[in-house]
Formats: sequence, structure tokens, C-alpha cells
Amino acid sequence: MTIAWLDLAAGASGDMLLGALVDAGVPLDVPATAVAALPVEQIRLVSESVTRHGLGATRVHVHAPGSPHHRTWPDVRALLAEAALAPAVRDGALAVFERLAVAEGRVHRISPDEVHFHEVGALDALADVVGVVAGFEHLGLSRLFASPVALGSGSARSAHGAVPIPGPAVLELLAGIPVVAGPVPAEMCTPTGAALLAARVDEWTTLPPMRVERVGTGAGGRDPAELPNVVRLVLGAADEPTPAGPVVLETNVDDLDPRLWPGVLDTLFAAGASDAWLTPILMKKGRPAHTLSVLCRPEAVAGVQAAVFATTSTIGLRIVPVGKVAIERAQASVDVLGGRVGVKVGVSGGRMVNVSVEYEDVAALARELDLPVKEVLRAATAAAETAYPVTARTPTPTAGAPTPPH
Repeated sequence: MTIAWLDLAAGASGDMLLGALVDAGVPLDVPATAVAALPVEQIRLVSESVTRHGLGATRVHVHAPGSPHHRTWPDVRALLAEAALAPAVRDGALAVFERLAVAEGRVHRISPDEVHFHEVGALDALADVVGVVAGFEHLGLSRLFASPVALGSGSARSAHGAVPIPGPAVLELLAGIPVVAGPVPAEMCTPTGAALLAARVDEWTTLPPMRVERVGTGAGGRDPAELPNVVRLVLGAADEPTPAGPVVLETNVDDLDPRLWPGVLDTLFAAGASDAWLTPILMKKGRPAHTLSVLCRPEAVAGVQAAVFATTSTIGLRIVPVGKVAIERAQASVDVLGGRVGVKVGVSGGRMVNVSVEYEDVAALARELDLPVKEVLRAATAAAETAYPVTARTPTPTAGAPTPPH
């Protein structure tokens, strides 16, 4: 289960987040391809290695031409809907721009639909948002954590005059999220960076328990004297305690071809699952789906998790420790129609309480004898009940039949 943590001690911007993703191993082609799918003027992404206070980092430059278009939020919404983007990337970008439009609308006391994303800034923001969302989708994180956001202080000049820092739109976007001023008397978090963080981060905290695998460092354009102007993206595996007893892994899946499920279940059993089953459910918007539930021992959890992610389309799992009571079991067999069929015998308190035949053995024997499966199943069940009568107080199998252990 891959998780990540963002160190936002120097704030955040779209290009800093892009740099951190690329530095952490996301190929530049991933955000570049998503940006190229936008039906706008050509935008290029170029990465370079830089240093900030001696710390190596990656900076991603967004090269966007001047544009005559003054796009409103409805224009951007239509543009993203038209773009040939993966559904998760499109939905993620729409969620970010909606936050931006709502925040800017509140600041300027206008409707979100009247908010303009001006000229080059609009293209920059489009590239930053779509590129960052594509990068995070590529990582397939189960959870994204982040530190409190440094916002900066002081004031800055804009087309409308002096603007206080933190900017009004940034404060709107990060309402309810832990923030600090930080040591730099300048803008440390841009509205685009704030919108991306508000839309993508699941939990705000110090570095969570994890086994660190990679660290990506993304640089901003400035190099202030107070601290390295970077965002750090720490990737790793969740450091979760090993359960003491059996667990059930669960996930809801609504986008898997149902013909794949039998193979999925076979793979889970091969990976060590004790049991696995599907439950039909209805998800949001009335979409039909299945809950996949897998029971396994603690030592099998890692292998079963890997099998779930490899064979289904899910990106996360619930892990629920469960109690379990099991009676003693033994394997035996009985003669049926000239063949042998396996038998499972259950014993509780010294008494035989369950006897069942192995269906796969029954089906194989039926094919061999060219008989209906139901006829061989009836004969095998009768032979097993005769050999292992469940009404006996103690196991007293008939002569020649294996005796189950106590």
C-alpha cells in the first residue's frame, strides 16, 4: 500500500508540485501527455536539475505562448470535458478548478461562473493542474498526507493594486486546513498550489509512520535566503502493525469486467487466501458494483494484497481484523462407483459433526464415468454418511475407513 507525504515548509505552487512528482520518479511524459491532450495552444513542459541552499531538486518549467483568450470557469470546464484525458485526470482537474473558481468568486463577490482565468496565467494553471493530477494518478497512492502549509507574509503588487499575503483566494482555498506564515516575507503558496493541495491531500499531519522508498524534491523559481524553496514528496509503504489474527481485506469495485472475477478469485486462493467472495452492491449514482472480501492469515496479507492490486482495478483496501472459531478437520476418502472421492470430516468436542464430499473429485469422477454430476454426488454423499455417521458421540467410522484425528 503506497502512501506519500508532502513537506510544505516552503509553501507550494503548481510547478513545485510538478517538480516533486518528476523528481520522485513520475516520467515527465506522464504530465506532458496529459497537458498535450488539452485543446489549447501548444504548451511544453521542460525539466531541469537545480539546487536550493545546496539541496538538489527538479524544476519543471511550463512554456506557454501568449493567448488572446480570456477563459471563464465555464470555458475551462468545457475545455476539460472536451480534452482526451483519462476520466480520473479529467475529474481531478475539474475538482481543482471548481475550487479555484469558487474561492475567487467569494473574494471578488461574484459568481464562480464569472471568474476569469487570464491569458498566460490560464494556460500555466491548466498545465499545472492537469499535470499534477496526472502525476498523482500515475502514482496510484492509497493515501496522501501533508504538513501544515507555509503561506508567507507581507504584501505584493497585482493588476488591482497591493494585495496582502497570504492572498485572499489562498485563505479561502485552505479554510479548515492547518497553515503557518513561515519565515519568508513573500508569497509562498499560490492559489493554484492551494487548490491542488485542498483537492488532493487526505490528511494533514507530520510525517506518518511509513517505510520510505523514494523522495522527490521540486523547486520553485525563487531562491530566498531564509530556507530552500522546495516541496518534498516522500513516498513509501504504510508501516502498519502486523495483525495478530486473521483479517478480512475488502474493496468496492465498479469498473471491472465481470468475466474477470473467477480468475481473480483463483489468483487470490493461490496467493494464500483462506476464503474469498463477492457481494453485489449499489454505489453512488446507482452504479452496480461488487464488494470483494478476502479472508487470510496475517502471514498471507502481503501476498494477497499484491494479488488484489494486480488482478483488479482497485487502488485501495480496507483491512479489518476478525475473530475466528474453527473445529478440527481431517481429510479422508470413500469408494464411489469404482472410484475414490475425498471427504472432509469436522470434529467438535470429540464428536463428528460435519461430513462433506469434495465436489471437484465428484465432478472429475462424473466426467470419467460419463454420468450426470448429480448422480455421482448423491452416491458419494451416501457413501460418506455411511462411513462417517455424524450422529455418533465419538468418531466410529466403518471398517477400513480412515479415522479422523481428535
